Amino acid sequence: MTPPVLIGASLLLALISGALHAQTYPAKPIRFVVPVVAGGSNDIFARLLGERLRERWGQPVVVDNRAGAGQMIGSDHVAKSAPDGYTLLVPTGTYTTSAAMQTKLPFDPVTDLTGVVMIGEGPFMLAVHPSLPAKSVKELIALARSRPGDISYSTAGGGSIVHFATEAFAAAAQIKILHVPYKSGVPAMTAAVGGEVQMLIISMPAVWPHTKSGRMRGLAVTSAKRSDFVPELPALAETLPGYVAVQWWGVLAPAKVAPDIVNRLHGELTRILASDDMKPRLADQAASLSPMSAEAFTRFFRDEIVKWRKVVKALNLQA
Repeated sequence: MTPPVLIGASLLLALISGALHAQTYPAKPIRFVVPVVAGGSNDIFARLLGERLRERWGQPVVVDNRAGAGQMIGSDHVAKSAPDGYTLLVPTGTYTTSAAMQTKLPFDPVTDLTGVVMIGEGPFMLAVHPSLPAKSVKELIALARSRPGDISYSTAGGGSIVHFATEAFAAAAQIKILHVPYKSGVPAMTAAVGGEVQMLIISMPAVWPHTKSGRMRGLAVTSAKRSDFVPELPALAETLPGYVAVQWWGVLAPAKVAPDIVNRLHGELTRILASDDMKPRLADQAASLSPMSAEAFTRFFRDEIVKWRKVVKALNLQA
């Protein structure tokens, strides 16, 4: 058995080593792993934040796109990376829904990553093709009930947060609609605009141009209340009380990163996000700041996984 005095000395040395490492951090380039292809909203945020960090800290920030398996390939890579603060994950809410859907992952999505900062959150929009004779949520629900399984919707893939959001809507509205999954949001949006599917729930920046041009008809937003970005549209909760589904973006790190490093990253990224030049960049993605501590963000994304796992079981969702 190791003498207690040696255990105490080892713990003290570990604490001192962690503190010294945090004081010199960052001493080399930082890598933002984005678990989707280039061009997505979290990819945009990763590049914006990376450039601001480079300006402030003098170290390059490399964006590494590792797409696949509903963000789980990139997430697995970060979870297994050295917990030194130099490899970070920039996911969206799909991280939690994919984690809920996929039961056999090579890492634990709840415990192997820890929260650094919540970048922001924002609502999705429910929109329909103009050929569908529904000009309100109530009319859409009535139409779907009269034609069970006949109305189709596209998503960015089975297990994506928009898949979950749409199925939760269908369950709340007591309707049956047909899921048509695509590999990403771009072909899902293209299918809706082209009339290959009749409806979808998707990020507001993706659908805004099409609702403005009349190629799609916006019916509602998925936040608990109306959005300041499109105040003319009702919240789905006005028709289906209690319904809420929002997109979020954040930065995660391997679970064993020293708290001092997490705190330094959290403080710097929080200041960057609150700066005047970032406000319009957030608005471009229909994102609003949602400040919370690193600990609170960790609890948030872990609770989301637990919540979505319950939805998977209740609705028997499959990818």
